[in-house]
Amino acid sequence: MYDFLADGYRYRKLSAELKKKYGEKVQRLALNAGFTCPNRENGKPGCFFCDETGSGFTTFAGKSIKEQVQLMKERYRRKGIKKFIAYFQNYTNTYAPLEILEQIYIQALDEDIVQLDIATRPDCINEATLELLKKISVRYGVTISLDVGLQTANYHTLVKINRGHTLADYINAVLMIKRFGFEIVSHVILNLPGDNMLDVIESAKILSALGVDGVKIHSLYVVEGSVFGEMYKKNQIQICSLETYVDRVVRFLEHLSPRITIHRLVADPPSIGTLFGNWGKSKSEIVNMIENKMKTEDTYQGKRARFI
Repeated sequence: MYDFLADGYRYRKLSAELKKKYGEKVQRLALNAGFTCPNRENGKPGCFFCDETGSGFTTFAGKSIKEQVQLMKERYRRKGIKKFIAYFQNYTNTYAPLEILEQIYIQALDEDIVQLDIATRPDCINEATLELLKKISVRYGVTISLDVGLQTANYHTLVKINRGHTLADYINAVLMIKRFGFEIVSHVILNLPGDNMLDVIESAKILSALGVDGVKIHSLYVVEGSVFGEMYKKNQIQICSLETYVDRVVRFLEHLSPRITIHRLVADPPSIGTLFGNWGKSKSEIVNMIENKMKTEDTYQGKRARFI
């Protein structure tokens, strides 16, 4: 359960877990399939932190999934990487008719793709889509992982940031996915305006109690074209200090089950259009701050976990 400690880590690190699972380094390929989001249709503003790129990128806009996969594989093959994860990132990647979804998912598959990661919303998970994914998994021998955004366990904050789903929706989606045996990776933002340390710890407890497989920890960044972007310009939102964020990540990890794999510790803001991002620090600097704090306090993932 705490085997990562013997490997020299204070939390269960994704890169180490992938190497154990697949026997070598595996690279994730972030794909843009051109999906939309139900929370941005019919004039809805979407989640307040999200802009028109859907928390993703526009680099490969206009290129087919197969073209995107081949272009990125060529780039990483030069570095000696031979196995890949196809990651459908932008917007809600289960929000389309089943025949369209099947067509898109299959385009990403070839002999080097060992896993499909599909980012979606709790309210866009249903049994028909999961049946389709099961069929693809069996037919092509590929692991399926679903990225499901929780963001926070504070249901009042979910309303305030216009997530468009409830905590109950999230719990229902996780339980449904688990019945099909797919991996589940949840996203949390640990410095949302209005949230405090109790919310951070409660989020860790809920993920642990539900038995999710992985978690992506994000810091809130503010981009042009988002509701938070407009609020930030008018000084209408407050973002906690970097020191507070680092402390929240450490406490979150302490209360998180040691079985859960950590996919990230901080967000990676886009280079263009970011109004506020990571307190002017690089991603690696903040990761170092978190790891150094854990070392100084001699703490580790799961140290205070109740739900293991």
